[in-house]
Amino acid sequence: MGASTNRRNFLGLIGLGAASVAGGGLLTGCSKEPGSSGSATTAEQAAGVVPTFKDSTLVPPDIKGIRPVADGYLKYPATLADAVSEKAIISGQPISVTTPWWGPAPPTDNKLVGAVNADLGGTVNFSIQDGVTYGDKLNTMLGARDVPDLTCIPGWEINKLARFNDAVHVLFEDLTPYLAGDKVNAYPMLAGLDTKAWADSVWAGKLMGVPFPADNPFPTLLFYRKDVADQRGIAAPTTLDELYEFGKKMTNPDKGEWAFGDVFQEVLQICGNTGSQNGWAKGADGKVYHRHETENYKRAVEFMSRLYAEKLIHPDIASSKGGDVKTLFKGGKIFMFWDGGGAWKEVWRPAIQNNPKFNMQAIKVFGADASTPPVRWCSTPSIMWTFVKKGLGQERTQELLRVLNYTAAPFGTKEWELQNYGAEGVHFKRDAGGSPVTNDLYVQEFANQFVFTGGRPPVIVGGPDIPTYAEDFVNWGNDATKHLEKNPWEGIKVEVPTEQAAIEQPTQDKVTDIMRGRRPLSDFDKVVTEWRNGGGDKARDFYAKVLADNGR
Repeated sequence: MGASTNRRNFLGLIGLGAASVAGGGLLTGCSKEPGSSGSATTAEQAAGVVPTFKDSTLVPPDIKGIRPVADGYLKYPATLADAVSEKAIISGQPISVTTPWWGPAPPTDNKLVGAVNADLGGTVNFSIQDGVTYGDKLNTMLGARDVPDLTCIPGWEINKLARFNDAVHVLFEDLTPYLAGDKVNAYPMLAGLDTKAWADSVWAGKLMGVPFPADNPFPTLLFYRKDVADQRGIAAPTTLDELYEFGKKMTNPDKGEWAFGDVFQEVLQICGNTGSQNGWAKGADGKVYHRHETENYKRAVEFMSRLYAEKLIHPDIASSKGGDVKTLFKGGKIFMFWDGGGAWKEVWRPAIQNNPKFNMQAIKVFGADASTPPVRWCSTPSIMWTFVKKGLGQERTQELLRVLNYTAAPFGTKEWELQNYGAEGVHFKRDAGGSPVTNDLYVQEFANQFVFTGGRPPVIVGGPDIPTYAEDFVNWGNDATKHLEKNPWEGIKVEVPTEQAAIEQPTQDKVTDIMRGRRPLSDFDKVVTEWRNGGGDKARDFYAKVLADNGR
């Protein structure tokens, strides 16, 4: 309920659920500036400039999340709050914004944009770029030093932009004088954004962007068809052995049924593997190591090899062509898969229209056995950032920040509804419960324009069709947050060295070949040795130095 958290409209279309954790959170396998040795912004630098947090929630939640878990709402609020009383734009000057979009380009003559502009008091002109090629557009803009008033840059694109750590200071305004500490009080909605997301917005000791906080801290959840499992008397697994037994009991090729999609990312966590900093961790002995080098990682690879060898994974997933796990899951062809949290509503809501008994649940976090504590990886606190063009002067910068304050209005406000649904009677009507129901004009005109312009506090919202969804998600998250991994590099913005970024995907490809039987298990140690020699050992030295430089 709300396009800002509609993964199909946003994260799902660029594959963030899968791509961001292909290496346990690695988004840096794409091209980087050749020869980059990596860099880091210290935690102390970040802590000194972040805004003072002040909760901007104006409609109390039905279910309180244990931070960093978002709060839950069982239904759409009956009464909406006014978040911003004064017009944000007072200069009369139009504001230019560049944002990505993974869908058909909306019309230029856009009533939805017009309705929000009227509420803002001025004109925001959008340059909406194809999300698939957005990085190319950004490289061109930044290279030409030709940026709009506000530029939205996703985190996965920053990893591909040449010399961004330098460019950010050349092209964009330092927001420290405007937002650091209590100065953010002039922009109360921005004060409601997560502190860790703000700390993630610091480059070289300066607050350079306004963050778009992640919807939840968990990059993956393990989903299963509870309705089918219950009908067959098969309990949700609580150990690695029980996960295997679930696979055996739920697989029946003669009926076109297989237990699993690819569950490797979950098996890694079940087996106790680290996910922080692209798989790096600090051991009890104080030494930095990578999960590739551990018995836990080898155990996960061996387990996955067994699932593939015994054909408990759907053949479309096991083949090189891959398959659509969500379609297979909805159709009863597979009964368990991993994905990002956004998939829960994305899959459940349409599926229940065709099958009222459809019940999609996330399996409670568990470890491989009694001796292996559960591990939950933690997402980066920010998905993307909005940057303000440098050199516009104090009054104009303040005006742009007022616009970003408006776009940060939380769920349950009139401003949030207008940005996400458009104008009532034009883009949507309300159902019997008061929830917006959009029309064809909305589909044509909405492109997450204002949603992508600035961040907002994340929420989990249910509805009458999936009445237990919000409670299920928040309760699962409140339990899972007990097992969130402690990241030794938390609060330090790390630019990954080129050599590690370059070797990670080839290493993952080799591991995949082993799991799928294209290479023998006996090759595993050789693959790890190749990884070490190819840049892994140098990356270890880099990560160890970052910790040492931060006194950790």
